[in-house]
Amino acid sequence: MHATQITPRDPAERVRDTLTRLGTERDLWLSTSHPTQGPHQVPLWFAWDGAALWMCTNATSATARNIREEPRVRLSLPDTTDVVLLQGTARLYPAADAPPEAAEAFTAKFAWDPRTEETPHVYLRVEPTTVRAWRGVPELRGRVIMRDGSWVGWSALVHEQS
Repeated sequence: MHATQITPRDPAERVRDTLTRLGTERDLWLSTSHPTQGPHQVPLWFAWDGAALWMCTNATSATARNIREEPRVRLSLPDTTDVVLLQGTARLYPAADAPPEAAEAFTAKFAWDPRTEETPHVYLRVEPTTVRAWRGVPELRGRVIMRDGSWVGWSALVHEQS
């Protein structure tokens, strides 16, 4: 296996690239844990509203059960060469009680409306508190691009766009 030359991105570029991916990709891995059942990981569709990720699952799923017991979660986009890992606390919304703008955005993106399913579904909302992003070993340093809910390098990105 040959290593590819990677030019490390600055924090603003990493934030911009991550926001682009959150706004355009459709799949992620969600990891939850239960005090007695242990860890659980599932692939889910997601919609990004600019502040939080929205997913949906059956109300009786292991994912929903775990979040009721332990709401701290980890999420990852599926690309292992352009890594994006997120952490946050999940909040569950019964499908009928989901904020309309979130439910409608999810339906528009996936042409599926969980509110119309016969079996009860819940929306999961995760506002990231920590985000890590890197492309290979050269980007391991500086991989934390969000800390305590604030984007690292965000002021540089805002200044760059103005």
